[in-house]
Amino acid sequence: MFIMAHKSTFVTPFRRRKEGKTNYAKRVGMLRSGMPRLVVRKTSKHIIAQFVQFDPAGDKTLAHVNSRRLESFGWKAGKKNLPAAYLTGLLAGIKAKGKKVDNAVLDIGFAMPHLKGWWASALKGAIDAGVKIPVGENTLPPEDRISGKHIELAFKNPKKHALLFSKASKKAGLQDLSKEFADAKQRILSQGGKDE
Repeated sequence: MFIMAHKSTFVTPFRRRKEGKTNYAKRVGMLRSGMPRLVVRKTSKHIIAQFVQFDPAGDKTLAHVNSRRLESFGWKAGKKNLPAAYLTGLLAGIKAKGKKVDNAVLDIGFAMPHLKGWWASALKGAIDAGVKIPVGENTLPPEDRISGKHIELAFKNPKKHALLFSKASKKAGLQDLSKEFADAKQRILSQGGKDE
């Protein structure tokens, strides 16, 4: 008696897709551009910005900056807010320009693309460093948010202060955040990624 074997149509997804680390459909589109990717990620404590070039043997990181590096430029405030994201993107962009990267495409992975969010702030920093990255102008946050004026105002408001800020943030100099931002930005621009 002949029994026909049933073939399963289930396809096992790639491991990194299953783990929620790589969106392969988006990745293929970015690789077709032939340009390096500005990869922006947020951890529980930091923002990471890196310029990555595809290579069949394995992607090559051309420039990498963790927002923890901002401390060497006098940044004492939080490492994952909008101003920190901008400064991280700016420093990564300056390092990438030093490696002859002129154009890139944005890669935010599985992050939700909220308008004017932290990833857009990092993107604006990289663009201000001189890297050409396609983006709609209404996507980028305004200057007062990038410089942290909204955080500064909330910090100075006693009602909001009790709800939004911890005791540790009192020591971080948030009452003068926009000045600290301007100083750190000037140091990054003048030192130009020679901090390592």
